[in-house]
Amino acid sequence: QVQLVESGGGLVQPGGSLRLSCAASGSIFRINNMGWYRQAPGKERELVAAITSGGSTNYQDSVKGRFTISRDNTKNTVYLQMNSLKPEDTAVYYCNARVTTRSYYDINSWGKGTLVTVSS
Repeated sequence: QVQLVESGGGLVQPGGSLRLSCAASGSIFRINNMGWYRQAPGKERELVAAITSGGSTNYQDSVKGRFTISRDNTKNTVYLQMNSLKPEDTAVYYCNARVTTRSYYDINSWGKGTLVTVSS
């Protein structure tokens, strides 16, 4: 019913920057909270940053001051600007959206993930 497609991952050197994008499509009445999660090899998936429909944000402590989450409600898209990247930021990054569908169901939707590798 709802699809999330991430883009923008890749290989970057320590100290570099990347911008992730995630576009939602499908049977969407309203997108509520959106967020970015990540999962490093051998670790559990963790919340990186989240943003409400009104624009309030919260971040994992390890990315505060380096990452910025934003959204464009006209495009059903959420972004994650990542600066000063560190090797420990290496992970698969997943987009998440809590969506009210046109049938007025509330669903929790995930993208397939995009790999971010920080290495020299």
